[in-house]
Amino acid sequence: MPNGVPVWVWTVGLLVLSNAFMTFAWYYHVKQKAWTLAAAILVSWLIALPEYVLQVPANRMGHVDHGGPFTLPQLKIIQEAITLAVFTVFTVTVAKERPTWNDVVAMLLIFAAVAVSMMGRMGPANAAAGGQ
Repeated sequence: MPNGVPVWVWTVGLLVLSNAFMTFAWYYHVKQKAWTLAAAILVSWLIALPEYVLQVPANRMGHVDHGGPFTLPQLKIIQEAITLAVFTVFTVTVAKERPTWNDVVAMLLIFAAVAVSMMGRMGPANAAAGGQ
């Protein structure tokens, strides 16, 4: 990877960026009451296109079959945690809503799932591939 940045950092970074686009595509229209349903669909689709441009390379480079350190289940669990982090920032800053205490507890449990998924999975082959 460029500049000696580990593969896992590129993978997670691209997933964060892709998720920012997808969160806007999925939820920004909810607060746009003047938009018709057709306009909301069109704008959301246009916002979602860059998400795929970022997400596809992130998952390919991060997967063990392409030299990355992660299995498919790990990539999915990481993606879910990123989704919640990005969504929380979006909810508070753009939608002006606050998560409740039980929302926060549920999100923390998903972050715990990421930790559990990673336990024992960074073996020598995976570490050499991208866990530098």
